[in-house]
Amino acid sequence: MSKTTIASDAPARQSLRIHAGDNVAVALTDLPAGREVTVAQTRLILADTVRAKHKFALTDLASGDLVTMYGVTVGRATRPIPRGGAITTDNLAHATAGDDARPGSRSWTPPDVSRFAQATFDGFHRADGSVGTANVWLVIPLVFCENRNIEVLRQCVADALGDDPYRDYKRMARGLLEGIEATADASDEGTPSRRFPNVDGVRFLTHSLGCGGTDDDAEALCQLLAGYVCHPNVAGATVLSLGCQKAQIRMLKAAVAARDPQGLKRVDYFDQQSSPSEERLIRDALTSIFDGLASADRVTRQPATLDKLVLGLECGGSDGFSGLSANPLVGAVVDRLVSLGGSGMLSEFPELCGVEHELTARCTSEAVAARFAELMSAYQRHAAAVGADFSMNPSPGNIRDGLITDAMKSAGAAKKGGDAPVVDVLDYTEPHRRPGLSLLCTPGNDVESTTALAGSGANLILFTTGLGTPTGNPVAPVLKIASNSALAQRMQDIIDFDAGPIVSGERTIDELAEALLALCLEVASGRHVTRAQRLSQHDFIPWKRGVSL
Repeated sequence: MSKTTIASDAPARQSLRIHAGDNVAVALTDLPAGREVTVAQTRLILADTVRAKHKFALTDLASGDLVTMYGVTVGRATRPIPRGGAITTDNLAHATAGDDARPGSRSWTPPDVSRFAQATFDGFHRADGSVGTANVWLVIPLVFCENRNIEVLRQCVADALGDDPYRDYKRMARGLLEGIEATADASDEGTPSRRFPNVDGVRFLTHSLGCGGTDDDAEALCQLLAGYVCHPNVAGATVLSLGCQKAQIRMLKAAVAARDPQGLKRVDYFDQQSSPSEERLIRDALTSIFDGLASADRVTRQPATLDKLVLGLECGGSDGFSGLSANPLVGAVVDRLVSLGGSGMLSEFPELCGVEHELTARCTSEAVAARFAELMSAYQRHAAAVGADFSMNPSPGNIRDGLITDAMKSAGAAKKGGDAPVVDVLDYTEPHRRPGLSLLCTPGNDVESTTALAGSGANLILFTTGLGTPTGNPVAPVLKIASNSALAQRMQDIIDFDAGPIVSGERTIDELAEALLALCLEVASGRHVTRAQRLSQHDFIPWKRGVSL
């Protein structure tokens, strides 16, 4: 994306024009009809009441005129909109307008990273050269039929280790049942028993796939699970199979071998239909888990250079301020990390609709640009085949909080990718390959996309939100950034970082980018536990391709 320049009211900061070429501005507070505002040194009278986070026209717009925000087209007026008139779903429709972008035509000046030139993080060094920001043992089913056995194992392991993530809520429930007032305290980061101090825990995945779908569904699931098994944050895995399902053990083994050709990662497979009894299956799986924990505990954190850090970039519950504060803040962090040799992965292809030409201009080669165009077109065809379209992406919450069209949402969402060159484009489940910024084909569905980012190798995920979301991940720490200070105060238990001071004008993006990058290194080193980790938010949903946006 091109550099964003912000012109604002002074001193009240009632509104913002994000880019000098925009013909709309954003209300920073509720503005009544008739209010005089000054935007970019031009005064106008509001023709309508404009709620905070929503937009108003800076000039008279005729029906059919293009509406520009972030310097790109975000919609087309469906009726005349007067100067100072509110932009709503009643007068604006989704529209995009690209240009003949040439790969490599967008220049980039790396930011000053002198403060972090010698920085490291303390991570878990794996035999393949990757470095983890966490150290977990994974327990996964190849098919939904094994979900019940996974739950049996989860409860047994939690009881044996004294490591039940829901113990405080259970205590609260018992207290309420007995008529005793009690509250849940999820701030306790410790556990009653730390038999394996160098291990962050056992993660138990469940899902609804593995059989009953297409062959492609089964193959995609095995590729995704292989990404988790081979993830740098994973010490090893215990895999349960029923036996007769489509997603066969041999398929997962082949997918793991493609990522780990030397067989460096320990993976134990158990087939229930080949086991003499359920009791034997559970005993063997528990033995695998506890042996794995003992092995994983022998690995300790050691200093690692920042080229080993791969940030997954995600947004969910976005609002009209996300593209002004949290998203460009994350983009500034990514630009700094890329300058230091690290990587970022920008996902959610439906939320790149409308800024394709901007990203194409940042692609480092014709081949990278062609791959991006190919995957975007294929995704749109899949969506159309089931009666969907990218324009359907904004949720009711998005629209209520000022994101009127998909193009408007996309223009702000893409800010998470900063301005660095695009060095690679990955299809769903493909592993991260090159340092720098990559694009990863995923849906806009928060959990499906976050699941995919970890599956492709992100060892830390930055998740921006304007409305709040409880999303986390089983293997990669998820650090959540609020677009506005009201959310950061209201949902302190799920928010890690407040980008709201950018909107209020109290802090600059550059100032907060340095603070957020420093926090990332603390999380990657295990010295700061994210809210999602504290609350055991371990969401995992594979993408059933072509169905969801």
